[in-house]
Amino acid sequence: MIWEDFFFRWTRIAGNVTFRYFLIAGTVFFLFYFILNGILASRKMQAKFPKLKDYSRDITYSLITILIFATMAAVVFVLLSPYTLYYRDVEKFGWGYFYLSFPLMFLIHDAYFYWAHRLMHHPRLFKAIHKVHHYSTNPSPWTAYAFHPFEAVIEAGIILVLGFVLPVHQAAFGLFMLFQFSYNVYGHLGYELYPKNFQRTWIGRWINTGTAHNQHHQYFHGNYGLYTLIWDRIFGTLREDYEKKFDQVTKPRDYTPKEESIKHLA
Repeated sequence: MIWEDFFFRWTRIAGNVTFRYFLIAGTVFFLFYFILNGILASRKMQAKFPKLKDYSRDITYSLITILIFATMAAVVFVLLSPYTLYYRDVEKFGWGYFYLSFPLMFLIHDAYFYWAHRLMHHPRLFKAIHKVHHYSTNPSPWTAYAFHPFEAVIEAGIILVLGFVLPVHQAAFGLFMLFQFSYNVYGHLGYELYPKNFQRTWIGRWINTGTAHNQHHQYFHGNYGLYTLIWDRIFGTLREDYEKKFDQVTKPRDYTPKEESIKHLA
């Protein structure tokens, strides 16, 4: 019976995440790479667009990642359910804690990602695992889940970590993962959405931006954060040219990628 429950949960999660991936990444891709590419030309961080082969590679790896995420979730929510802190009854901890769990998950995941990401940039691990994600030196929304299978296991490890360190309602976790994916799509978008001088505001100094993560893909070093720049600033891994680059992409410049938006599918 437990294996039937496992398979049911696995197929449901895999189906939901696949639908979410194509709905969110696909919609954002269509809007920014075809509809708004001329209007937001000054906001594009790299003038050229990825090629069709880049999109297809990213989608292929992302589908593998989704299957791994679904497997990890099914293992945690079914096989390990009696041993984790995930719960289904909101009244167990109340609605106040239900909402409090979001910033707690945010901070835990942000720290987990930073250190796992830095570890994967060790030369041996980078070549064996993380290099796949960096095939996209000019990322697109499709890159959000484009991981080597071993990296996908590491990324999915946050499901296990949260389940053993923090009581989390399963619905709250689902909503948090929706936020996680959406912000990940923004990080790989290729366009900066935050306003000019945001990186110098009291809160903007600590928020990770599309510019910061795009630099990481372009240059491979620095800017390792996920949601925030807290760890990058504390440990000196924020690129020195980050603020200058943010200034460049948030001010108007003479570039209209209409022709490129057709070429990137060649």
